[in-house]
Amino acid sequence: MPDFFTDGQGRVRPITKKKGGAGVVVAGVVAVAAFAGGGGAVGLGGAGAAAPAAAEVGVGSVRLGGSSGQLRARKSEGRKAARRGEVEGTWQRMGLRQLKRTAKQQAECVAVSFGQVRQFFTAHRCTHLERVLFAVADEAGNTAVVSVAWVGLANAREAREFDSLMGIHGSGDITPLGGAVLDLGHVEFTGLRYGSDRDGAAVTVAEAENAAGGQFDHDTLDAIAEVAAYLPRL
Repeated sequence: MPDFFTDGQGRVRPITKKKGGAGVVVAGVVAVAAFAGGGGAVGLGGAGAAAPAAAEVGVGSVRLGGSSGQLRARKSEGRKAARRGEVEGTWQRMGLRQLKRTAKQQAECVAVSFGQVRQFFTAHRCTHLERVLFAVADEAGNTAVVSVAWVGLANAREAREFDSLMGIHGSGDITPLGGAVLDLGHVEFTGLRYGSDRDGAAVTVAEAENAAGGQFDHDTLDAIAEVAAYLPRL
Protein backbone atom coordinates (compact mmCIF):
# COMPACT_ATOMS: atom_id res chain seq x y z
CA MET A 1 0.00 0.00 0.00
CA PRO A 2 1.30 3.51 -0.78
CA ASP A 3 2.05 6.14 1.83
CA PHE A 4 -0.29 9.09 1.96
CA PHE A 5 -0.14 12.84 2.53
CA THR A 6 -2.70 15.57 3.11
CA ASP A 7 -2.81 18.26 0.43
CA GLY A 8 -3.38 22.00 0.86
CA GLN A 9 -7.14 21.48 0.72
CA GLY A 10 -7.18 18.83 3.46
CA ARG A 11 -7.64 15.89 1.10
CA VAL A 12 -5.70 12.62 1.51
CA ARG A 13 -3.57 11.67 -1.53
CA PRO A 14 -1.11 8.83 -2.27
CA ILE A 15 2.60 9.66 -2.40
CA THR A 16 4.05 8.59 -5.76
CA LYS A 17 7.30 8.83 -7.67
CA LYS A 18 7.68 11.48 -10.38
CA LYS A 19 9.71 9.95 -13.14
CA GLY A 20 8.50 6.36 -13.39
CA GLY A 21 9.75 3.29 -11.57
CA ALA A 22 8.42 1.86 -8.33
CA GLY A 23 5.54 3.77 -6.84
CA VAL A 24 4.24 5.33 -10.06
CA VAL A 25 0.62 6.32 -9.64
CA VAL A 26 -1.74 3.96 -11.45
CA ALA A 27 -4.08 5.07 -14.22
CA GLY A 28 -7.40 6.30 -12.92
CA VAL A 29 -6.05 8.13 -9.87
CA VAL A 30 -7.26 11.71 -9.99
CA ALA A 31 -4.55 14.31 -10.69
CA VAL A 32 -3.46 16.11 -7.55
CA ALA A 33 -5.43 19.28 -6.88
CA ALA A 34 -3.88 22.73 -6.66
CA PHE A 35 -2.80 24.23 -3.36
CA ALA A 36 -5.64 26.34 -2.02
CA GLY A 37 -5.49 30.06 -2.80
CA GLY A 38 -2.08 30.32 -4.46
CA GLY A 39 -2.42 27.88 -7.35
CA GLY A 40 0.52 25.82 -6.07
CA ALA A 41 0.84 22.09 -6.56
CA VAL A 42 0.91 19.55 -3.79
CA GLY A 43 4.01 17.96 -5.24
CA LEU A 44 5.76 17.99 -8.57
CA GLY A 45 5.78 15.35 -11.27
CA GLY A 46 7.11 14.78 -14.74
CA ALA A 47 6.67 12.42 -17.66
CA GLY A 48 5.45 9.11 -16.32
CA ALA A 49 4.34 10.54 -12.99
CA ALA A 50 0.71 9.86 -13.72
CA ALA A 51 -1.56 9.06 -16.63
CA PRO A 52 -2.98 12.39 -17.86
CA ALA A 53 -6.72 12.78 -17.88
CA ALA A 54 -8.48 11.79 -21.09
CA ALA A 55 -9.44 15.39 -21.84
CA GLU A 56 -5.75 16.29 -21.94
CA VAL A 57 -4.84 13.83 -24.69
CA GLY A 58 -8.11 13.43 -26.52
CA VAL A 59 -9.65 14.94 -29.62
CA GLY A 60 -8.87 18.65 -29.92
CA SER A 61 -5.67 18.60 -27.88
CA VAL A 62 -2.64 20.29 -29.40
CA ARG A 63 0.92 18.98 -29.61
CA LEU A 64 3.63 21.43 -30.63
CA GLY A 65 5.17 20.28 -33.90
CA GLY A 66 2.40 17.76 -34.50
CA SER A 67 4.35 14.56 -33.85
CA SER A 68 6.27 13.25 -30.86
CA GLY A 69 9.49 13.39 -32.90
CA GLN A 70 8.96 17.03 -33.82
CA LEU A 71 8.16 17.86 -30.21
CA ARG A 72 11.41 16.22 -29.08
CA ALA A 73 13.33 18.27 -31.66
CA ARG A 74 11.71 21.50 -30.46
CA LYS A 75 12.47 20.60 -26.86
CA SER A 76 16.13 19.98 -27.72
CA GLU A 77 16.46 23.31 -29.52
CA GLY A 78 14.60 25.14 -26.77
CA ARG A 79 16.90 23.69 -24.13
CA LYS A 80 19.98 24.83 -26.06
CA ALA A 81 18.59 28.37 -26.30
CA ALA A 82 17.74 28.40 -22.60
CA ARG A 83 21.27 27.32 -21.68
CA ARG A 84 22.57 30.22 -23.78
CA GLY A 85 20.39 32.59 -21.76
CA GLU A 86 18.04 33.41 -24.65
CA VAL A 87 14.63 33.65 -22.99
CA GLU A 88 12.68 34.85 -26.04
CA GLY A 89 14.66 32.48 -28.26
CA THR A 90 13.74 29.58 -25.99
CA TRP A 91 10.03 30.10 -26.56
CA GLN A 92 10.51 30.75 -30.28
CA ARG A 93 12.33 27.45 -30.76
CA MET A 94 9.45 25.73 -29.02
CA GLY A 95 7.02 27.32 -31.48
CA LEU A 96 5.72 29.73 -28.87
CA ARG A 97 5.73 33.44 -28.14
CA GLN A 98 5.86 35.11 -24.76
CA LEU A 99 2.70 37.06 -23.97
CA LYS A 100 3.38 38.21 -20.42
CA ARG A 101 5.85 37.79 -17.61
CA THR A 102 5.75 38.81 -13.99
CA ALA A 103 8.58 40.68 -12.39
CA LYS A 104 10.97 38.48 -10.46
CA GLN A 105 9.68 38.02 -6.93
CA GLN A 106 12.03 37.15 -4.11
CA ALA A 107 10.71 35.17 -1.16
CA GLU A 108 11.77 33.35 1.97
CA CYS A 109 11.74 29.61 1.31
CA VAL A 110 9.89 28.41 4.41
CA ALA A 111 7.14 31.00 4.01
CA VAL A 112 6.17 29.93 0.46
CA SER A 113 6.58 26.16 0.72
CA PHE A 114 4.62 23.35 2.33
CA GLY A 115 4.76 19.66 3.15
CA GLN A 116 8.09 17.87 3.39
CA VAL A 117 9.63 20.59 1.23
CA ARG A 118 8.88 23.11 3.95
CA GLN A 119 10.34 20.76 6.55
CA PHE A 120 13.49 20.52 4.45
CA PHE A 121 13.85 24.30 4.31
CA THR A 122 13.33 24.49 8.06
CA ALA A 123 16.36 22.25 8.54
CA HIS A 124 18.42 23.48 5.58
CA ARG A 125 18.41 27.24 5.03
CA CYS A 126 18.12 28.32 1.41
CA THR A 127 20.35 31.17 0.24
CA HIS A 128 17.83 32.58 -2.23
CA LEU A 129 14.45 31.91 -3.82
CA GLU A 130 13.16 33.78 -6.84
CA ARG A 131 9.92 33.05 -8.69
CA VAL A 132 8.62 34.15 -12.09
CA LEU A 133 5.43 33.34 -14.01
CA PHE A 134 5.29 33.33 -17.82
CA ALA A 135 2.33 33.21 -20.20
CA VAL A 136 3.23 31.75 -23.61
CA ALA A 137 1.08 30.92 -26.63
CA ASP A 138 1.23 29.20 -30.00
CA GLU A 139 0.07 30.67 -33.33
CA ALA A 140 -3.49 29.46 -32.73
CA GLY A 141 -3.70 31.29 -29.41
CA ASN A 142 -3.46 28.28 -27.11
CA THR A 143 -1.96 29.65 -23.91
CA ALA A 144 0.12 27.97 -21.22
CA VAL A 145 1.23 29.35 -17.87
CA VAL A 146 4.77 28.47 -16.81
CA SER A 147 6.05 28.80 -13.25
CA VAL A 148 9.83 28.91 -12.70
CA ALA A 149 11.57 29.02 -9.32
CA TRP A 150 15.33 29.41 -8.79
CA VAL A 151 16.47 28.03 -5.45
CA GLY A 152 19.90 28.33 -3.85
CA LEU A 153 21.11 25.92 -1.17
CA ALA A 154 24.16 26.03 1.07
CA ASN A 155 26.10 23.41 -0.91
CA ALA A 156 25.83 20.84 -3.70
CA ARG A 157 24.93 18.02 -1.31
CA GLU A 158 21.90 19.87 0.02
CA ALA A 159 20.93 20.81 -3.53
CA ARG A 160 20.95 17.12 -4.51
CA GLU A 161 18.83 16.26 -1.48
CA PHE A 162 16.36 19.01 -2.31
CA ASP A 163 16.14 17.96 -5.97
CA SER A 164 15.52 14.36 -4.92
CA LEU A 165 12.80 15.39 -2.48
CA MET A 166 11.05 17.41 -5.15
CA GLY A 167 11.15 14.24 -7.27
CA ILE A 168 8.57 12.58 -5.02
CA HIS A 169 5.02 13.46 -5.97
CA GLY A 170 3.24 14.50 -2.80
CA SER A 171 6.33 15.66 -0.93
CA GLY A 172 5.14 19.27 -0.99
CA ASP A 173 6.16 22.16 -3.19
CA ILE A 174 7.26 25.74 -3.53
CA THR A 175 3.96 27.49 -4.15
CA PRO A 176 3.94 28.97 -7.68
CA LEU A 177 2.70 32.48 -8.25
CA GLY A 178 -1.01 32.41 -9.08
CA GLY A 179 -2.32 33.00 -12.61
CA ALA A 180 -4.22 36.05 -11.37
CA VAL A 181 -0.98 38.06 -11.32
CA LEU A 182 -1.01 37.83 -15.14
CA ASP A 183 -4.77 38.51 -15.34
CA LEU A 184 -5.30 34.88 -16.36
CA GLY A 185 -7.55 33.91 -13.49
CA HIS A 186 -7.09 30.76 -11.44
CA VAL A 187 -4.59 28.21 -12.77
CA GLU A 188 -4.29 24.80 -11.13
CA PHE A 189 -0.66 23.69 -11.03
CA THR A 190 -0.97 19.91 -10.67
CA GLY A 191 2.78 19.26 -10.62
CA LEU A 192 2.35 16.61 -13.31
CA ARG A 193 4.04 18.71 -16.02
CA TYR A 194 7.39 19.47 -14.45
CA GLY A 195 11.08 20.00 -15.10
CA SER A 196 14.17 20.63 -12.96
CA ASP A 197 17.83 21.41 -13.41
CA ARG A 198 20.64 21.41 -10.85
CA ASP A 199 23.93 23.29 -11.12
CA GLY A 200 26.14 22.99 -8.06
CA ALA A 201 24.21 24.41 -5.11
CA ALA A 202 21.43 25.85 -7.30
CA VAL A 203 18.22 24.10 -8.37
CA THR A 204 15.67 25.36 -10.88
CA VAL A 205 12.12 24.01 -10.79
CA ALA A 206 9.50 24.63 -13.48
CA GLU A 207 5.84 23.68 -13.92
CA ALA A 208 3.45 24.25 -16.83
CA GLU A 209 -0.34 24.16 -17.20
CA ASN A 210 -2.94 25.28 -19.70
CA ALA A 211 -4.49 28.67 -19.13
CA ALA A 212 -8.26 28.96 -19.60
CA GLY A 213 -9.05 27.77 -23.12
CA GLY A 214 -5.60 26.32 -23.73
CA GLN A 215 -5.56 22.87 -25.33
CA PHE A 216 -1.93 21.76 -25.15
CA ASP A 217 -1.62 18.05 -24.46
CA HIS A 218 0.26 16.55 -21.54
CA ASP A 219 3.46 15.87 -23.51
CA THR A 220 3.63 19.45 -24.77
CA LEU A 221 3.13 20.95 -21.32
CA ASP A 222 5.72 18.56 -19.91
CA ALA A 223 8.20 19.59 -22.63
CA ILE A 224 7.56 23.28 -21.93
CA ALA A 225 8.26 22.73 -18.23
CA GLU A 226 11.41 20.71 -18.90
CA VAL A 227 12.80 23.42 -21.17
CA ALA A 228 11.81 26.23 -18.78
CA ALA A 229 13.89 24.61 -16.05
CA TYR A 230 17.01 25.51 -18.06
CA LEU A 231 16.19 29.23 -18.26
CA PRO A 232 18.83 31.46 -16.68
CA ARG A 233 18.23 33.08 -13.33
CA LEU A 234 16.60 36.36 -14.27
